[in-house]
Order: sequence, then C-alpha cells, then structure tokens
Amino acid sequence: MIKIDQSRAPFAMPMLPWAKSALAPHISAETIDYHYGKHLQTYVNNLNGLVASGEFASSSLEEIVRKAPQGPLFNNAAQMWNHTLYFLQLSPTPKTRPTGPLAAAIDRDFGSFDAFREQFAKSALGLFGSGWTWLAADKPGGKLSIVNALNAGNPLTEGKLPLMVIDVWEHAYYIDHRNARAASIEAFWKIIDWKVAESRF
Repeated sequence: MIKIDQSRAPFAMPMLPWAKSALAPHISAETIDYHYGKHLQTYVNNLNGLVASGEFASSSLEEIVRKAPQGPLFNNAAQMWNHTLYFLQLSPTPKTRPTGPLAAAIDRDFGSFDAFREQFAKSALGLFGSGWTWLAADKPGGKLSIVNALNAGNPLTEGKLPLMVIDVWEHAYYIDHRNARAASIEAFWKIIDWKVAESRF
C-alpha cells in the first residue's frame, strides 16, 4: 500500500514517482507546478504551523484528519492527505482496470466496471462547487461506495477507507481544460493507476 500517513509533524511533501511532465497531455507540467508545487506545498506549510503546539502536536496526519474539528487545522490536514492520495495514484503507465478482489467488489456493488465508471463520473461532474469524489470501502475488502465531499472532505471522517479519488477543485484542471470539468474527468481515466486502489482495498 502506498504510504499516505505520516507519524507526526513536521509533515513533508510526498515525493512524486514521475517527472512533472510525465502525465501530459492529460495533466500538464504547468498544472503540476501549481497544483503540487504551490497548492499542496501551502497546505503542508500551513499544517506544520498549526500543529507546532497544541493537542495535535504529536498526532499522525490521519489522526488529525479523523479527529480535528472543522476549521483550519482539519482543512489543511485533510487537503494534504487528499492530495497525497490523488497524486500518488496517478501514473504515466497505469494499470487501467482493476483486477482481483477489487474488480469483483466493483462488479458486486455497481454491476460492472463500466457502470461504476459512469456513476463515478456522473457524481464528480455533478458535485457543485469545490471538492472531491471518492471510491471508498466501509472496511478493508468491504462494501464499496462513491462519496462526494465538499472542500477538504474525506471519507475517513465517516469511518470509511478511501481507495481512489478525483480532485474537482477548479485549480486541479483549469489550466489544462478551462471550465470543462467533464474533459478533466475523461482525462483522469487515462492516468489513474488501479494498482494503488487495489493495494488499499
């Protein structure tokens, strides 16, 4: 499983396993510069400042996401967690369809992989404003659901296990696709690596 959680502050930026131009033309190097290099870095910097003292100073990133009240601490911790999974699940050479237990669970809970893709894309397109659309399980290996979450929302706060996610904040796609969220969702399918979701499941 890819490591998202970090044991305690100071928290560090996740290292990208590919060059910033590797996802083009689906996601450009310019988008990576801004989305990863500026947006995510700001969340990490803010989080480290917020947890420098106080009750969460010795907490892991996941503990903060699960337990922090709504507000700046939760927002910055969750955005760091969300973006880490988002970036680390992308690949220039992805496994384009799940297999094994995750594929069987998708067939069980959505009817087929194509039906899941259609429902997931519809949910992501229909989310009003800024946020995230997740594939989550109620437990490792458990029942699957599609979860729309506004702003910094994360299924961890509902006791669910996040498996994969698409970022539908406009900053995630505006450089490459302008206001065409549907085009960004279509591009997402070409670079999502299902090995990551399988390992988390």
